[in-house]
Amino acid sequence: MEHFKALEIVQKTPNSRVSHLYLNRPSHGNALSPDFFSEFPRALATLDQNPDVNVIVLSGAGKHFCSGIDLSSLGSVNSHSGDRGRSGEKLRRDIKFLQDSVTAVERCRKPVIASVHGGCIGGGVDIVTACDIRFCTEDAFFSVKEVDLAITADLGTLQRLPAIVGYGNAMELALTGRRFSGSEAKELGLVSKTFSSKGEMDKKVGLIAEGIAAKSPLAVTGTKAVLQRSRDLSLEQGLDYVATWNSAMLVGDDLTEAVSAHTQKREPVFAKL
Repeated sequence: MEHFKALEIVQKTPNSRVSHLYLNRPSHGNALSPDFFSEFPRALATLDQNPDVNVIVLSGAGKHFCSGIDLSSLGSVNSHSGDRGRSGEKLRRDIKFLQDSVTAVERCRKPVIASVHGGCIGGGVDIVTACDIRFCTEDAFFSVKEVDLAITADLGTLQRLPAIVGYGNAMELALTGRRFSGSEAKELGLVSKTFSSKGEMDKKVGLIAEGIAAKSPLAVTGTKAVLQRSRDLSLEQGLDYVATWNSAMLVGDDLTEAVSAHTQKREPVFAKL
């Protein structure tokens, strides 16, 4: 398996179809380095293409989930020289590259579950808003911090957060940059559930991930794909899209196996994807 500088892939349980992906710069609060942005899409693609992986749990090593973008990597942003137009075009390409790294979460066919403890700041919020399910500890804290660094958040938070917590809440959080707790994140709908400790969260999230991993991989990946596409479609278009999707996927063996297992009162066994 490929070795990463800013990430680590861990298989906690033998024969499990749940894989754990860690932001792995604990001494830097898992700040997002240039290595992260090149490695994150590769790691997700590796897990996506692995037929033994059905679900990915994304966590942070150490005390925090993610303390935001590594400020040392921002040093060259404002140091343009020569033609300002060409400098601007290069900066635009650089931003698009960073955006693409975060969007890799959505491109991944397998569900990605964010399991957040400690701080989730700036770029960390960009990442979790791209994830499919989010959980956190009660003492976790979040901040859409970019405005305090004289930056307009540009890696996805401003596009994804309003659909998750509502336009007004997203505007308030992004303009103030204030810190908000895991409990408030639950009230806002940013996370589905909070847990009293990291240990409890790891255990319960593991069970949730295993439960999803045991389901039909065709149905799970289809559900993720259809929900994502439906964000940008009208109701009629979304219904048409899922009808077309299922016209291809329902002819597989998973439906037959699910019905047989239900009839025989046993757990279904699905082929790898």
